[in-house]
Amino acid sequence: LRVELVPVSPENRWSMIADGRIDLECGTSGHTTEREQRVAFSNSIFIVRMRILTRKDYGITDFPDLAGRTVVTTAGTTNADKVRQMNEAQNLGMEILIAKDHGEAFHILETGGAAAFLMDDVLLYGERARAIRWGDWIVTGTPQSREAYACILRKDDPAFKQLVDRALKRAMAPEAFAPLYEKWFLKPVPPKGIKLDFPLSEDMRELLAAPNDRVLQ
Repeated sequence: LRVELVPVSPENRWSMIADGRIDLECGTSGHTTEREQRVAFSNSIFIVRMRILTRKDYGITDFPDLAGRTVVTTAGTTNADKVRQMNEAQNLGMEILIAKDHGEAFHILETGGAAAFLMDDVLLYGERARAIRWGDWIVTGTPQSREAYACILRKDDPAFKQLVDRALKRAMAPEAFAPLYEKWFLKPVPPKGIKLDFPLSEDMRELLAAPNDRVLQ
């Protein structure tokens, strides 16, 4: 296979697949029933929950503490919809900023433009690890709404999906997955020595034991 890497954004990844400009996207794409109308999904590759990234000295420990505050999330993600729904359902009165990508969202937070960044837990740990003073920041809040990440591909191509799922099954077998996870999520990552310090969740252990492409609620 000739592999060509093509950059995508959280917003344009769906049209890039649907229009045939790329064949496969393996990033942080949440598998939802609504999105199945446009694209197909591989077996799940990660299970995440929405949480809060904030400064330790802001006094924010859970979602009710965000009432009346300015928060930021990322365009083109399921979290943007979840934050709006939570704001309305719980009458929190939050001002919601929508950043173009995760890096911009954390920049807004880091420079004082928002009190919290609401996003999938693993992505928040990644942004925290890249902070100049990472010890000033904390990932907190009762985990919300389980969601499965999966690779996305064109609909109506079962042979390609079968190939992708077969490759993922090999990569997620215990003997292959354990050293990969330890290298990228538990140990310092070169060249800057960034450490996510993100332990393997029980949700992920269950996925590894029984790979599937189910939508999570």
